[in-house]
Amino acid sequence: MNGKKVTYLEAISEAIREEMRRDEAVFLLGEDVGAYGGAFKISAGLLEEFGAERVIDTPMAEAAIIGSAVGAALMGMRPIAEMQFIDFIACGFDQIINMAAKMYWRVGMPVPIVIRGPSGGGTKGGPFHSASPEAWFFHTPGIKVVIPSTAYDAKGLLKAAIRDNNPVLYLEHKLLYRLPELREELPTEDYIVPLGKAIIRRDGEDMTLLTYGAMVHQCMRAAQILEREDDLEVEVLDLRSIAPLDREAIQESVKRTNKVLIVHEDTLTGGIGAELSAMLAEDLFEHLDGPITRVAAPDVPFPYAPQLEAAYLPNSEKIVSAARQLAAY
Repeated sequence: MNGKKVTYLEAISEAIREEMRRDEAVFLLGEDVGAYGGAFKISAGLLEEFGAERVIDTPMAEAAIIGSAVGAALMGMRPIAEMQFIDFIACGFDQIINMAAKMYWRVGMPVPIVIRGPSGGGTKGGPFHSASPEAWFFHTPGIKVVIPSTAYDAKGLLKAAIRDNNPVLYLEHKLLYRLPELREELPTEDYIVPLGKAIIRRDGEDMTLLTYGAMVHQCMRAAQILEREDDLEVEVLDLRSIAPLDREAIQESVKRTNKVLIVHEDTLTGGIGAELSAMLAEDLFEHLDGPITRVAAPDVPFPYAPQLEAAYLPNSEKIVSAARQLAAY
């Protein structure tokens, strides 16, 4: 520790810089990542330190960015492909699903790429700059999906993702980028956070909240309210990685609490919560003392108007309401 507290955004930037210094095979490519320093300034200063061969400004062509990254990985490089907003990853869907995810199984060669970018709502970004696309890729074998909720995890998970020999989708919630309350003093020594390992953010005995990303903080607020007003001890389990899932941690928590509420920002139908619900129903039915419950966004396009965005997004109030109903079951 060096006494300096960094933001979630700065932790991501530190991870990229340190991994580029550690391994010359690591490079960054994407729209405006070089001279401009990135849309959110995550890559500020990298062009000056590493040069234009390792910090590459690309055209506005996500399929080309990801396809180039796949090709570079097959030639022994370790590219980090930035999506300026994660919504536009849809333009590169074929390269991810039919190339990155399947290439090892076709030719036996690893594809060590990281595709990263800002996701999520809460910033008045409207329908084209607020996506939570994790369920699209969670469904696809061959891709790891990582969603950090803290500065410590943002750095440690990204470093682990860059070193992994598999394609990793790394989703950064843009609402968390510069939140003052997320500033943390990080270790000065090198560290990683292993992919596929959940963490308990708050212990409890009455109910488990399964969540990830920005919703971790909404769940923590909800848990505090439930303790203060309802005398409920609610456990908050941060999944951190949704592919692979830490099934052991999920099962251990639910076996202790016997009730589970799943919270995610993505839309309800076909979201991560649906698969978690099926897993829990199949594996832990005899341990459940109430219905598996979900809080998620409604199945409509993301709204632009601030009042509609507030109504659309899950929040601590909605979580508290659902938790009270589940606790009373």
